[in-house]
Amino acid sequence: MSAKSAESGHGVWYALGAYFCWGLFPLYWKPLEQISPLQILCHRLVWSALFVFLLLVVRRQWEWLQPFRREPKRLVFFMLSSLMLSSNWLLYIWAVNSGHIVESSLGYFINPLVNVSLGRLVLGERLNRPQKLAVALAACGVLWLTLQLGAVPWVALGLAVSFGLYGLMRKRAPLPSLEGLALETFLLAPLALVWLIVLEWRGVGRFGHLPGMLNLMLVSAGVVTAVPLLLFAHGARRLKLATLGIIQYVSPSLQLLLGVAIYHEAFDATRAIGFALIWAALLLYSGSSLRALLRAR
Repeated sequence: MSAKSAESGHGVWYALGAYFCWGLFPLYWKPLEQISPLQILCHRLVWSALFVFLLLVVRRQWEWLQPFRREPKRLVFFMLSSLMLSSNWLLYIWAVNSGHIVESSLGYFINPLVNVSLGRLVLGERLNRPQKLAVALAACGVLWLTLQLGAVPWVALGLAVSFGLYGLMRKRAPLPSLEGLALETFLLAPLALVWLIVLEWRGVGRFGHLPGMLNLMLVSAGVVTAVPLLLFAHGARRLKLATLGIIQYVSPSLQLLLGVAIYHEAFDATRAIGFALIWAALLLYSGSSLRALLRAR
């Protein structure tokens, strides 16, 4: 095996590790359901900021901050991306702890197609025929679920759109995963810490008033957030985007499996038809990406 092939093989394992971690997130957030989603989010921001700060101290990796010192206006995009990422985290934590794991998995199945649509609408990127058909099939799937269930799957759409907008903003202001997470958490962690102090002062803060394991889980939210991102960063550097695009379906597939098999959420024939339309769209989209990858090789 050549060095390049070995490197790509390592990339697959890194990427799989990241998406497996993200797919198993419901197992982590569900035991914390007695805590409000906003309070969990604040802990996630504070402990994530502390964890990545320690990583950067150990690695002595601060040169990436220089452009922001010279041009503070560049922080605007990262403040917006931080708000989008935090909104996505908040909605996801709420969805998991409110019995909407299946619907949240739908959001991450839809997300690649939302990215394609945003690229067309905002960046003026052209869509090929398979991509247009994939977006149309996904729209039919969402419409089917809306008509049959009598409600718009707003959790799925909210997760897909918020993460899509986050990706769009990060594309305009690129930074590697660790540095990007550091800046985004540094911007909001002070506000999150102030809110946690206010909650404690009001007597409704939960940290320190829970069983030891739950307190530890709140503190460990920083590690749980950062580790998959670091795995993803290592994988992304070694893989084509088309390959990552296929591997990413591991995460929502695991979430769907957990929602149905472990937490016994509903997944009847009506939902199955809606999901099938969206899966067909993803197969079409992934097939188109894979064919482009093979042609490039």
